Amino acid sequence: MSGNTITPARAEAAGTFTGRTSSTSTLAPSRAARELDLRRGEFDLAVRLGRVRTVPHEAGGSRRVPRAEIDRVRAEEGFPEALRGWVETVGTRDGAALMGVTPGRFTRFARLGLVIPVKWYVNRYRAVVWLYLAEEVRQFAAARENARLLTGRTPEGLRGQLEAGVDLRPRNWRGRHIGFELRQAGDPWAKAAVVASLLDTVRMAEIVPDPHERAHLDRLRPARPGNPAPGSPAAPIAARIMTAQDPDEIEWLRAELAQALTEARRHRPAPRVASVPPGGRLTVPVCPPAPADDAILPRTDPPGQHSATRPGPTRSRVMLGWLRRRET
Repeated sequence: MSGNTITPARAEAAGTFTGRTSSTSTLAPSRAARELDLRRGEFDLAVRLGRVRTVPHEAGGSRRVPRAEIDRVRAEEGFPEALRGWVETVGTRDGAALMGVTPGRFTRFARLGLVIPVKWYVNRYRAVVWLYLAEEVRQFAAARENARLLTGRTPEGLRGQLEAGVDLRPRNWRGRHIGFELRQAGDPWAKAAVVASLLDTVRMAEIVPDPHERAHLDRLRPARPGNPAPGSPAAPIAARIMTAQDPDEIEWLRAELAQALTEARRHRPAPRVASVPPGGRLTVPVCPPAPADDAILPRTDPPGQHSATRPGPTRSRVMLGWLRRRET
């Protein structure tokens, strides 16, 4: 596997505040984006890259940005153009133009792991569109050691990898993704959930045989990028990108998850529940409160049956009152 593959250990380091801060001294992400003259997508990427640090909200929910952090970023030299430059992304065509190569050659560089995607999305044709940091593309093009790659014939070793079908874009993106999520994780169980989220359910069950622990990890699983709706065309594509495929990557994640679980169990046991289904995914039934005597209950007609074929509760009460009046 290419030595350029990104792993969490090699992912860019970025600090995050660990203490919880009152909402009076912090800003919501949307407000923070406006304060920093960024679009929301640019702001989210700045957070992922560690350019803007966040803190947990005291009431839970999405993380917030301390006012002091906003002031720090705004005081940096070149703000806001410099900040926008760090989060600028390009697709294949624009990335190739920055390098001065054809889109086909740029794609080969990306497949070989020479340039690393930072984002992706599924377009209307159900194709994955990879996005790259413009600054990283410029740095690659400016490096003297890459001059022969930009103008000459692709070295034989790299050509062999391409002919074998190598494509490191999903794996390298997962390396960046897990690095960010681990930095944001609040406790050992949340860190274990981050690692587990990149393994398929079968391998996860092998490492985590306790269904209560599997259910807890599932509840802490970070949201998938774009949060595709279940059953949507993008959902299986997102699942494939978010799941480790290469044997060595899978073995690394298995070892990391086993270590993370040891630390999490030492921190505190996973919560126990009354029952857990065999797959480990826990669905907690919510029992609605008992209706008042005069409440109108929802219809329970079978699918396809018109609701007018049988009287509802309101009509039944009207008939009962009429009968009672007749008896008196």
